[in-house]
Amino acid sequence: MLASVELRHLRYFVAVAETENVSLAALRLHISQPALSRQVRDLEDEIGVTLFDHGAKTVRLTEAGRVFHHEAQAALLRVDDAVQTAKAFGDGKRGEIQVGYAPSLTLDILPGALRLFQESNPGVRVQLHDLSTGEMTRGLREGELHVALVIHTSSKELEGIVFEDLREYPVCVAVNPKNPLARLQKIGLGRLLDERLLGYTTADYPEYHAKIAALFAGSNRPPKIAEEYDSAASLIASIEAGRGVAIVHRGFERLTGPRLKVRALINPAPPPWLVGLAHRNESLSPAVAAFLAAVKRANATLPK
Repeated sequence: MLASVELRHLRYFVAVAETENVSLAALRLHISQPALSRQVRDLEDEIGVTLFDHGAKTVRLTEAGRVFHHEAQAALLRVDDAVQTAKAFGDGKRGEIQVGYAPSLTLDILPGALRLFQESNPGVRVQLHDLSTGEMTRGLREGELHVALVIHTSSKELEGIVFEDLREYPVCVAVNPKNPLARLQKIGLGRLLDERLLGYTTADYPEYHAKIAALFAGSNRPPKIAEEYDSAASLIASIEAGRGVAIVHRGFERLTGPRLKVRALINPAPPPWLVGLAHRNESLSPAVAAFLAAVKRANATLPK
């Protein structure tokens, strides 16, 4: 067992091996010659092997000493690498951060934020996770995510989480181009009462259903969501197939392209949906803090 062999023993041994002179090695290490000689003898006693042949003025490595010298150098190099890696992670120059996002809400912010962040933090990898709002808030609380770009949700969902406002998105309606509503530039809320309403799943997007309920709170016969989907892609496909319309946000058309028409909702115009940055209510690592700053910078460059 080599439990008492310490890094300083290895450093002392390597210095003596490289100079082949205890006095010169002692000068290099800034310790006394007797102390260095004692440390080398302690190392030989500990491992039970003679590492040096001692001459009048110089020392030479034995065969076992040459093998040990090679291994000691490799061990010290690994330790130095480990120290530098730890420092790089500690100051945010290297590492990995986990980011949750909703594609339909972050298409205009996220690309610019990633570009800015990677320019100044090339050693940090950003791992993106396309998740629902519920999955993102759970991921933040459980430590699986560092940051999330998410729509503002209830105070219960955000318990223990810091939410920082970024942008507001007007509420709109996504319709099939063949739907008569597509000919309108703005759609009154009452026109949706006779439409088949599609939306996201209640379990994963509770804030979406809360906003829909608030939207139709004053109606005598609020519509029910006829079909629910777990992603924007499946919702888009269903609207394109003519199965109904969906309440979405301005910017949703960036996902749909010409496949759908996205029209403003009026009479009354609902409060806009708020999107922001969410992270745990604790001190942030340098890498996470740098990513938050990059998102805010990217957001600031976009038109209001």
